[in-house]
Amino acid sequence: MKARKQIILSAALVAGALLVVAAFTFTGGRDQAVTEAAGGHDHAAMTAAGGGELQPVRLEAEAARRIGVTYATATRKSFARSVATVGNVTYDETRLANVNPKIEGWIEKLYIDFTGAPVRRGQPLLALYSPMLVAAQEELILARRLSNEAAAGGGERATANARELLESARRRLRYWDIPDATIRRIEETGTPQKTVTLHAPASGIVVEKMAVEGMRIMPGMDIYRIADLSRVWVEGEVFEKDLSLVRLGQGARVAFEAYPGEAFTGTVTYVYPTVSVEARTGRVRIELANPELRLKPGMYAKVELAVGDSRRALMIPRSAVHITGKRALVFVRAADGVLHPRAVTLGLISGGEIEILAGLAEGEVVVTSANFLIDAESNMGSAMEPMSEADPFAPPAAGAPVPATTGVVDHSGH
Repeated sequence: MKARKQIILSAALVAGALLVVAAFTFTGGRDQAVTEAAGGHDHAAMTAAGGGELQPVRLEAEAARRIGVTYATATRKSFARSVATVGNVTYDETRLANVNPKIEGWIEKLYIDFTGAPVRRGQPLLALYSPMLVAAQEELILARRLSNEAAAGGGERATANARELLESARRRLRYWDIPDATIRRIEETGTPQKTVTLHAPASGIVVEKMAVEGMRIMPGMDIYRIADLSRVWVEGEVFEKDLSLVRLGQGARVAFEAYPGEAFTGTVTYVYPTVSVEARTGRVRIELANPELRLKPGMYAKVELAVGDSRRALMIPRSAVHITGKRALVFVRAADGVLHPRAVTLGLISGGEIEILAGLAEGEVVVTSANFLIDAESNMGSAMEPMSEADPFAPPAAGAPVPATTGVVDHSGH
């Protein structure tokens, strides 16, 4: 009984193996027939891989208008590579001046009493009372009197000593930034002044003011900061890979949101010797003339640096180029209005335009918008063309191989 069960089990296993072999043979034969019918290639896989050729697209004028198709002509024009970056307006550090008295005292009166006030070189800023200044004035008056007396009836040595003492008193006041005109007035009047007026060391705008009437100031304390804004700097960040293209003396075009549609020209005056480790960028300095004070520190700026000499190149809008992953395509409009897909070789980018190295001729018209719709239409035509010779829903003839499945793949990248 046990042996009989083993015989039955073995027979069942053999029968199952024969069924598997028969099914594999049948399936392999059908797949081979399908492959041969497709010309030895899997058409669906070929289409998905982008192997199929795109077909021209006929687009009526009304349809083009409805989907927003626009055109542009390939034009040969002057082309110069540029580096684009952003930055901010800052003060020209060589035109900054600090007012910080070298003597202790109290502010008796402010003549420039608000931030943003324009000042001229030599204009009065404040009146300062200082006991040390009063004592220095008295010494000057005494030295002047001794010098006059020595010159009138003293000996040669006494006269020389008196003159040296007078010059020493004058020099002491000059070291405290007292103007020569003030010193002469003190000598002529013979009366010390309670306060001495401090004057602006440079022309510009008061960008910082710490002075308040009645405030006590100490030597070296900053009480004003004056900036000459007739020339400003724009400091921009350039990616590390583009730093080798930046040179001193290069021209730059700078645009500001405050003045849309207007470009300012400047010059690269300095390339900083360090690179930011975090951002991988280096700083460059651009100098701009600002005679009307329209450019204000802190403004956001867009900078374009011209790189190299300009040359003639065939240019089209960047929006006309359709990147599929394997190639770059443009749709060229023929004389009859049909749009033909064409592979092109791309060059450098300049603003909103791109250089075409091969595949397009000057004067040809290309599509600049709705490319993805036209590309989808072109792909659809490529996929449906093999099926247009027969009714796709008709049953296959007797003995004919089963047709391979045809797939439609959009290569537009959308």
